[in-house]
Amino acid sequence: MSILPNYSGARISGCWTLRSDGRGAGEGSLDRLLPSVSAGLSPRKRTTSQCKSEPPLLRTSKRTIYTAGRPPWYNEHGTQSKEAFVIGLCGGSASGKTTVARKIIEALDVPWVVLLSMDSFYKVLTTEQQSRAASNDYNFDHPDAFDFDLLTHTLRKLKQGKSVKIPVYDFTTHGRQKEWKTVYGASVIIFEGIMAFADKDLLQLLDMKIFVDTDSDIRLVRRLRRDITERGRDIEGVIKQYNKFVKPAFEQYIEPTMRLADIVVPRGGGNMVAIDLIVQHVHSQLEERELSVRAALASAHQAQPLPQTLSVLESTPQVRGMHTIIRNRETSRDEFIFYSKRLMRLLIERALSFLPSQLHVVQTPQGEDYEGRTFHGKGITGVSILRAGETMEPALRAVCKDVRIGKILIQTNQDTGEPEVQLHYLRLPKDISEDHVILMDCTVSTGAAAMMAVRVLLDHDVQEDKILLVSLLMAEMGVHSVAYAFPQVKIITTAVDKKVNDLFHIIPGIGNFGDRYFGTDAPPEWSDDDMDEPSY
Repeated sequence: MSILPNYSGARISGCWTLRSDGRGAGEGSLDRLLPSVSAGLSPRKRTTSQCKSEPPLLRTSKRTIYTAGRPPWYNEHGTQSKEAFVIGLCGGSASGKTTVARKIIEALDVPWVVLLSMDSFYKVLTTEQQSRAASNDYNFDHPDAFDFDLLTHTLRKLKQGKSVKIPVYDFTTHGRQKEWKTVYGASVIIFEGIMAFADKDLLQLLDMKIFVDTDSDIRLVRRLRRDITERGRDIEGVIKQYNKFVKPAFEQYIEPTMRLADIVVPRGGGNMVAIDLIVQHVHSQLEERELSVRAALASAHQAQPLPQTLSVLESTPQVRGMHTIIRNRETSRDEFIFYSKRLMRLLIERALSFLPSQLHVVQTPQGEDYEGRTFHGKGITGVSILRAGETMEPALRAVCKDVRIGKILIQTNQDTGEPEVQLHYLRLPKDISEDHVILMDCTVSTGAAAMMAVRVLLDHDVQEDKILLVSLLMAEMGVHSVAYAFPQVKIITTAVDKKVNDLFHIIPGIGNFGDRYFGTDAPPEWSDDDMDEPSY
């Protein structure tokens, strides 16, 4: 490969690296990267903009990587401790950008990655433009074909850890589908497209810029194979399109942006040396950005009084007696379930008393007026944090007629002990934004999972002061963490334990509630420490 004139780096094991500070050479001298030029190009014939490499998860030989979710940890303010690391992948059509992206995702071995494609951000065509597209005379490879304003806004929100709506572009109708796709922030965002470096504002959001440089003959062969086998086109038409539209567009708009790249990857996805170097750099950047939220939460608010947003069920002899039974490790599963359900019913009744109400006068059978109260709000939705939180749903349904139920799956990483929100399973009722939401989890230790669940509700436009977090048992650390991060969330529980041990188990605690309730207890030889698994 020849050396490009504006490179300011050295060749390292098959890839050209530029400035290590993350800024591409020549970037500051460009006002607007690409001029406005009209050209014709026949439309692509994919049915939607959803790329083949964008499933909700990616299974590798090592692990399952969730490609639609959010990073597992927030700081004590309920927000990401650092912005996501954004990798921009640019290159010509069929250069192997998607293959490089998939190999980077697999090699990174981090749980939360979002893969964002420029194909989702084609502009909606006017009637005149649709006519040109139908006659193969619309240029889809021109920068004017993309909605850079929406793209920049979307990527900026993702980088900040916020949820976004991604348009789904239909290449058959040349328009956006009615239903948009919800995507959440992540630890790493990989953004790929032929015009990934074609806008100055967009470039400012990229922490690493990678150009996939593949020989034009190879790209042509790939296009021939793809268009003939997958799209039913003839070889003459593919070659004509390439020579008339694709190749000139690459030379005019795409290839010149190579000088903006931090790393140039020759040979695309086959260049594992280059991919390994990229992964090493990203890992080092993530380590520098990492914040141990556990340590921060453990030290936050020590010796502080419990927040006013906390409501603890009165410790009557009945409540105390039920806690005695469910905390006893010798309690049978049947008794554990029975008395847990009794506590849940009391807890839900207590939570409902915090919902807004208004005066309502009714007439009794004796013809007399009675000044009562009625719920003052649009609706009530219960959201359980799986799996233990699901056990509280019957108690809510028993006292709240026609309540809607949603679910969020929060799972502990068995290798690191950190919680991971599997948002590919997230199921919330439609129009939840105006409801009062009762968020249910049986135990809250550090508060990490509860904070993530609240953040997801806020992402769906639920108002913070309309969220009630209910839990059978909480640790003081979890109470403080949630209350500090979300001061308007009401917290209701039956008891608060003071301590959390080094493994973040509640002390004295209740054990692993889900295992005891569902009968998936540890073997008989388990020890006290073994049973009391972390409950976030």
